[in-house]
Order: sequence, then C-alpha cells, then structure tokens
Amino acid sequence: MKICIVGTGYVGLVSAACFAEMGNDVRCVDADSGVVEKLRAGIIPIYEPGLEGLVSRNAGEGRLFFSTRLEEGLVGAEVLFICVGTPSGADGSADLRFVRAVAKEIGQKMSASLLVVNKSTVPVGTADLVRDIIAGELRDRGLEALEFHVASNPEFLKEGDAVNDFMKPDRVVVGTDDPRPAAALRSLYAPFARSREKFINMGVRSAEMTKYAANGILAAKISFINEISGICELVGADVRDVRTGIGADHRIGYHFIYPGMGFGGSCFPKDVRALIYTARLHGMEPQLLRAVEDVNNRQKLVMARRIMDYFASSGGVRGRILALWGLAFKANTDDLRESSPVEVVKALNTEGMAARIYDPAAGEGGNKLFADNPLVTMVADQYAALEGADALLVATEWNQFRTPDFVRIKAALRRPALFDGRNLYSPEEMHGHGLEYFCIGRGS
Repeated sequence: MKICIVGTGYVGLVSAACFAEMGNDVRCVDADSGVVEKLRAGIIPIYEPGLEGLVSRNAGEGRLFFSTRLEEGLVGAEVLFICVGTPSGADGSADLRFVRAVAKEIGQKMSASLLVVNKSTVPVGTADLVRDIIAGELRDRGLEALEFHVASNPEFLKEGDAVNDFMKPDRVVVGTDDPRPAAALRSLYAPFARSREKFINMGVRSAEMTKYAANGILAAKISFINEISGICELVGADVRDVRTGIGADHRIGYHFIYPGMGFGGSCFPKDVRALIYTARLHGMEPQLLRAVEDVNNRQKLVMARRIMDYFASSGGVRGRILALWGLAFKANTDDLRESSPVEVVKALNTEGMAARIYDPAAGEGGNKLFADNPLVTMVADQYAALEGADALLVATEWNQFRTPDFVRIKAALRRPALFDGRNLYSPEEMHGHGLEYFCIGRGS
C-alpha cells in the first residue's frame, strides 16, 4: 500500500518505519527541513531503541522516503496519516493548529481519492473538523465531488518501547462509520495482528475518546500508587509489599503501580489536561481527573522537598551541589517534556543548589535546556557527576544505574546521602554500604 505520513516525531517516524518494514511504500512529510535532511542522511532526531535500524534499512531499500513537500507525499498515496503534535494550550486544551494546517494543505493539494487518518491525539470531534476543512478547500478548487474519508486511529505507543508496541500491538483501534476505510485499515494492519484478532472498529468519536480514556486511567494508577506511597511512609508500611499485595489481584495487575516521581512525557500530562478541559467545556467538573493531576504535580517535587529537608539542619541547600543521574522523564528515551527530574532541578536551583547531571541519552537536550543556567552542569559520565557533590539523586531508571559502584559513590560524595526516586535499591543494602538512603514509600 502507498502511504503518506505527515509529521516525523515519535508517532509518525515509528509508524512510517514499521509500515515500511511490512513492505509498504511510505512517504514521510515534515515541515522542518532540518529534520528531513537529518533523516535523509540516516540521522534519527529522537532516541528510540530499534528505530534507527528500521529507518536505515527501509530507506536504503527504497520503501521509506522523506520530503518537506506534501505534494510529493501525496503521489499515488491511498492513505494519509496525520501524526503532528497537539501540545497543551494555556487553558489545558489541545492545540490543534498543526492538525488544522495539515488538513488545509491536504484540501489544497490532493487530486485523487484519499483516506485521511488522524493518528495524532486529538479531542473528540476533530475528525469532523478535519473533514470540514478539507471539504471547504476542495469546494474552493471546484473539486467538491472528489471522494475522501476521514478516520481515527489513535496510537498506544510507549516511548522507549514504541517499535515493539507498534509491531506487536495489544489492539488496533479504528474509528469510522464507513466499511470501506475500515476494510482498508484492517488490511494495512493485518501483518501486525497475525496471532489473533486485534482490530477494533468503532465510531469516530468513540475512537477519539478511547485514546484519552486509556491515558487517563493509566495516569490515575500512577497517581494512586504515589498517593499510597506517601501514606505508607506516614504509617510505617512498605509500598513495595503493598504493591505486591494489590498487584496479585488480576483486576488490578502490576502495570503502572510503581511508585516514583510522577508521570511525565508527551502524553499523560497533556491528555489528562485535555480531558479536564473537555469535561469543563461541557459543564462537568472532573473531580477524579483533577485529583490525578494534582497528585502528580505534588509528586514531581517530592524528592526536591526531601533534599531540602535533609540539609535544613545544616544550613540549607544554598551553595551545595546535587549529583543527578537521569534527566529524561523515563528510561530509554531522551524526552525531557514534563520531566520530573527537570522540575526537581529547577526547584533546587531556585533555592541556590547547583546540579551536576548525567543522562545517557538526554545530554544534548539538557545542554540546550540549561544553556543559560550557571547552576547546572551536564557531564558525560555518571561518576563524573559525583565530583564535588553533596548528595546523589537517581531520577531515571536507566539500567546502568541499577547496580552501580556504591563504594565509589560514598567515597565521592561530601555527604553519604543517596536519594532514590525510582526505588531501585533496598534500604538494607544501602545502609550496609554506609549510605543515608531515602526512597519513596519505604521509609529511610
């Protein structure tokens, strides 16, 4: 099948590479000429395990093409996927300016029948908006008889495991009321669902809502276990044991009930805000979703408060240095959007504490983010971050942080204080190494 994908971020580039891997002819279009030039040169602008090899192989074999011009992407295209960003507006609403712009350009440049698929995370009713914009442009060109369809196909990819999620999906949700686009998308996704039927067809608005509902409930699980972890510390319980006890219940499961420093990234925060905005737009106050957001905002700074409390009796954090392992919002990505470690650094900087930071993938992003901040130094080695530091915070669960040299850590730090924002270590072992250990929901 000939496919056009507009937008080469996490969703667009992963989708393009995986579709091409199955033998499809995929043309990617992005308005950023710098990104397109990098992709043509084999340089992947995002960190995503397994993606570089897929892009390189399929581009080399002629199944994957990159352009800044939509008319090139539309040549022979049967399906066009809209995969552009929908960032949060100031009021929490999803900003659809990029989706609108793509829809307008499609209407201005399409010349044959086309199936347009919203893969961006968009509010309920966006498919109708895209359809109206395209139809309006076609009318202006005197091509109102030109046939096209608009469907919804939300993505459920985890950053850091996006390629695997696309190649082996739990389900493929498609929203369309017309059997023809449904059949085309079923055929397109058939190679990804060979072991069992995973294709779920529903109404367009239901599909749009499904994406937000899924992210909302996963975000709720994270905020719930983080709230429980705080209560555990107050009453002397161990959240590690509590998680084992509740996760064994098949109605709950173990997924997304790891206590930590809150959720971040490009999806959960903005999607929860968008759901809250949508509910309020229709006269409903979403109390549960509002609580999910409030708990998460509080949890992001839990380690900053503990570090400040730790140094309060010895003059405070001003003039001290924090070694930080991990800056990305989670492991296996370089994404700093809504990152809890970033918020911790900013909060401590405000109090006069400097930071020496190491992240195996997000170093370049950290240099850009903190370029004008004299209190932040990015380093290229995890142990170099310890030089002159008063304490260590492990903030992202990269594998290389799971079994570090604790003797070396203690020797390098001015104070033997280790703050574990991901509960990677056991209190007993840390005390055995002579480290003052602070984690989440398990006491100190």
